[in-house]
Amino acid sequence: MKPLYAILILSLSLLCSCSSADEDVNLFETNSKVEETATTVAYSEMETEILDLINEYREENNLSTLKVLNIISTEADTHTTFMITNGEVSHANFNVRAENLITNAGAKFVSENVAYGYSTAKAVVNGWLNSTEHRKNIENPDTTHFGISTKSDDNGRNYFTHIFIKK
Repeated sequence: MKPLYAILILSLSLLCSCSSADEDVNLFETNSKVEETATTVAYSEMETEILDLINEYREENNLSTLKVLNIISTEADTHTTFMITNGEVSHANFNVRAENLITNAGAKFVSENVAYGYSTAKAVVNGWLNSTEHRKNIENPDTTHFGISTKSDDNGRNYFTHIFIKK
């Protein structure tokens, strides 16, 4: 079943454009038992504020708050660096990040929001909340954990990768 699953993901990635900041990605998987490996992450003030704003929003909407999982932020960080290197926002290689989280964090479900150009945590969170697809990831009642990465390119433009999982 795994080869069929990989072909499906590859086909979907070829058929769908993922260059817009208004798109999101989801991946379901059900047979994972591996726990998170030790990972240390230093969160910036903006990253911490984004995580807090998302949890405040979830609380206000009677949803459980999410726990930060450093291994998720490490995966997000790799992708943010990739987007900056390529100069575009995308979900490229999402299947690799998802598989890493399924294998190494015990994820049963993985989704991702990306964005660029916002100068504050509140602005990027509002941008995601004003997008139906991004908001679905934020409001997913099954999500249990999340991670974030925010970096600036050489021109000072911010890139964001926000990943959600269900353990």
